[in-house]
Amino acid sequence: MLNVVILAAGQGTRMKSDLPKVLHPVGARPMLAHVIETARQLNPSRLVVIYGHGGQHVIDTINAPDIVWAEQAEQLGTGHAVAQGLHALSDAGIALVLYGDVPLTRTKTLQQLVEQVDENSLALLTVDLEDPSGYGRILRDDNGSVHCIREEKDASEVEKSVNEVNTGILAVAAKKLHDWLDKLDNNNAQGEYYLTDIIAMAVADGMVINTAQPEVIEEVLGVNSKTQLAYLERYYQFQQAENLMKEGVTIIDPARIDVRGHVNVGRDVTMDVNVIFEGEVTLGDNVRIGAGCVLRDVIIEDDVEILPMCVIENASIGAKSRVGPYSRIRPGTELKGDNHVGNFVEIKNSQIGLGSKVNHLTYIGDTDMGSGVNIGAGTITANYDGANKHRTVIEDNVSTGSNTVMVAPVTVGKGATLGAGTVLRKDAPPSELTLTATQQKTVKGWQKPTTKK
Repeated sequence: MLNVVILAAGQGTRMKSDLPKVLHPVGARPMLAHVIETARQLNPSRLVVIYGHGGQHVIDTINAPDIVWAEQAEQLGTGHAVAQGLHALSDAGIALVLYGDVPLTRTKTLQQLVEQVDENSLALLTVDLEDPSGYGRILRDDNGSVHCIREEKDASEVEKSVNEVNTGILAVAAKKLHDWLDKLDNNNAQGEYYLTDIIAMAVADGMVINTAQPEVIEEVLGVNSKTQLAYLERYYQFQQAENLMKEGVTIIDPARIDVRGHVNVGRDVTMDVNVIFEGEVTLGDNVRIGAGCVLRDVIIEDDVEILPMCVIENASIGAKSRVGPYSRIRPGTELKGDNHVGNFVEIKNSQIGLGSKVNHLTYIGDTDMGSGVNIGAGTITANYDGANKHRTVIEDNVSTGSNTVMVAPVTVGKGATLGAGTVLRKDAPPSELTLTATQQKTVKGWQKPTTKK
């Protein structure tokens, strides 16, 4: 049986933010959410989060029914924090202590740690740092066995020279943890109840102190400043890029891609620089994404090219389509396939039929468009009357001239042509030319206004 306790009560004053520290994002998700996700992969019987600063805001943001929340009203140290959650822990099994501002620890690392615990031993996650400043030092005896952890403010100069440090992550028999926490005192430089003091108690009780180390230091780095947050963000993003490249994706510059969700990819996908993926994104085979694109909750089918500087959100792009540059595809849009959507085109909540083209300077909203349609430059579907949205129906093989306005609700019949400059307020019949022409005239003798001196 595994109990997981996540400490998430700290204020994070160095963040200089009103947002609780553990809610600051890495990969567009709160750091605490990363830790909880990792903990869940261990299948714990109890998952307890100790909260404090930010209070209800933290609970509401995470909003998870499987979590037991325990408040640390006063910040009196890590030992005091864990003690606030003891009522929710079972004395049976193992207790694993994690931290809400250490977001990138791998499940594999924690599994290896937990496996080293039994009724006669506990396990610490440690790491060797070139500069251990600020960390508690792991002190070992002549046989190499851990006998205590010394916080830096309480350490001697010799002890400060030790490079092996405590990450704070530990696993221990839950019953032993309960007993030792009851014996903690705050007789130290900080006046706090240190969780690390249980190590000396365990040694005194004849327990074996096992240690494990992560594969990379970034797994155990915490966040106390915006600089540290930015560092972990870039490390996390490089991991995402590496994962995509392992799946065969060509990424022009792995340092310039952001994955803020999940990306599922087919074969021979290419991504240019400064592409951002958010939510759930699916890319088919032979998809090419141009520089500076933002894709949020989209499905892109095979052989699609997205040219630079496009924003596509909650939409699907059919096979063999070409979108951009500078196109915006808004929620509820579906391109059926073999479509061309060009520069400075916005499409919202519309169905675009097979082979239809919307190439220049156009707004298509709340529209059902058939196949083989050609939309001229500057065309607009006027779908909003000031109170309600209305739909426009454009049937197969329609062609619209430049600067056309279709005032919804309206239907353009199959094979119809709309002349340039038409303002369509009534249905256009199939296979006919419809236009709203006014007579051109020239005003003779007209004088251009001049600037008054």
